[in-house]
Amino acid sequence: MTDDEPTFADWIARVRGGDADAAAELVRRYERAVRVAVRVRLTDARLRRQFDSMDVCQSVLASFFVRAAAGQFDLAEPAQLVGLLVKMARNKLAVQVRKHGQLKRAVGRVVQDGDAAGLVADTHPGPVTVASAKELLANLLGRLAPDERDLADRRALGHGWVEIAAALGETPQAVRMRLSRAIARVSPDLGLGDDADLDG
Repeated sequence: MTDDEPTFADWIARVRGGDADAAAELVRRYERAVRVAVRVRLTDARLRRQFDSMDVCQSVLASFFVRAAAGQFDLAEPAQLVGLLVKMARNKLAVQVRKHGQLKRAVGRVVQDGDAAGLVADTHPGPVTVASAKELLANLLGRLAPDERDLADRRALGHGWVEIAAALGETPQAVRMRLSRAIARVSPDLGLGDDADLDG
């Protein structure tokens, strides 16, 4: 990294702020790691006919952008980001496997090899659109209580937990947990509930 290049913290701050270029760069750098994490675990051919690594990857990235913008994650280095994205991918894949598990026998009977092509998701990687992530974020923030929204807004402005806690007369752990619980509470209604336990 040269002196002219932004630091990882600066780049993540841009991602959190909804910067389209920063988001596209994140997809470019880390989409492959997410897809590999899914592919090595997606071994059932019948399930691969129903969804593929790109489906899970897009879901992971959308969820990450929304949660990052809401201030849930503290990421200090690239390895933390990779670990978080891979964990999210594993969680989301586990949910998909459970969802389709009940249908395995039916899928095996109904889907013939010749019909599989029509069911496989589009494998042309298209980065998660910032517009859809912003819409999802707006829906998430709109469901928060005023004090929870205040925490998310402060985080979006780049304030750290220590700074927020000092301003509110609370502990950093207390304000962090309050926002995490709030996001976990509203996430299932937005299709983000399968990784609600994550905290970066």
